[in-house]
Amino acid sequence: MEEQKKRTAREIIENYDGPAVRIMEVCGTHTHEIFRLGIRKLLPKQVELISGPGCPVCVTPVSFIDEAIYLALEKQVTICTFGDLVRVPGSQMSLAGAREKGAKIHIVYSPADAERYAKDHPEEQVTFLSVGFETTTPAGCLSVKQAKEDGISNYSLLVANKTMPGAYEALKGSADVFLYPGHVNAITGTELCEELVKEGVSGVVAGFTAKELLTALAVALVRFQEGKPFFVNCYPRVVTREGSREAQRLVNELMEGCDSEWRGLGIIPGSGMQLREEWEAYDARKKYNMPKIEGKANPACRCGDVLQGKCKPSDCKVFGKVCTPQHPVGACMVSGEGACSAYYMYDTRG
Repeated sequence: MEEQKKRTAREIIENYDGPAVRIMEVCGTHTHEIFRLGIRKLLPKQVELISGPGCPVCVTPVSFIDEAIYLALEKQVTICTFGDLVRVPGSQMSLAGAREKGAKIHIVYSPADAERYAKDHPEEQVTFLSVGFETTTPAGCLSVKQAKEDGISNYSLLVANKTMPGAYEALKGSADVFLYPGHVNAITGTELCEELVKEGVSGVVAGFTAKELLTALAVALVRFQEGKPFFVNCYPRVVTREGSREAQRLVNELMEGCDSEWRGLGIIPGSGMQLREEWEAYDARKKYNMPKIEGKANPACRCGDVLQGKCKPSDCKVFGKVCTPQHPVGACMVSGEGACSAYYMYDTRG
């Protein structure tokens, strides 16, 4: 172990001669950064990086896009959304397609922008598409609290926020080591990751710079060779054991857990978030008495398999041919955090 400490993270990775190991990049940003920084080229052949469900746009089911289109076309609601959701395919069309049919789709950079838009346009009903994990959920909650303070009634959320614990449980056994997303753990803390070790799940929390990613991967390889489940926080400058108590309190005040559908993983009990009853005036599904909408994904798309680490994007028959960033068949090719877009941008050979 002393000898390992004297070697740089890069040297540990390049000279790894231990057993075969599968490391899952839970976070889509990790996938993109590892590609962009050329880290994959350093890995020995027995070290395999596989993608996971850490892209919020990618795991959001087709039915959510269909719900947003329903609001836009049937209820004439102005949809405020981040740009990467606009081209995600629904059952029949994307939000971009709905816009061509007259729907009002407004791109924003935060839920606060959407709330301000609603305040400045009282003649419009405005719904923000609230998609994301623990990192972005607090911002949606803040926008609802601000709407209440501003006394506006034309603002609501269509919620598809999810939490990671259920996904980790669902993915147990799919990888030898999880590369945990540092920004999520900055909110949640590391207690869950420590508890998962007792269930035989190993992982390291990683940051996003080259040094942080190399360090996390090197630590993972050193600890994996010891043959016992482990957890290491390799992002201590941002991530603490307790996480952000303030953000946790805010979310708990406005939201509660619910069952949620994940693309590829199906319904994961308790893995979603919804507004509590006392805040239901801002819940678009209740406000507009929305019917149950069942989405239908394109059968040619293998996004679900990619998100579970069952295949690489390049294993999909439509990847890079029918499915491209300009003409995406699935969400993983659209999102800036999607594994398919990363493979397409940096390594179409897979």
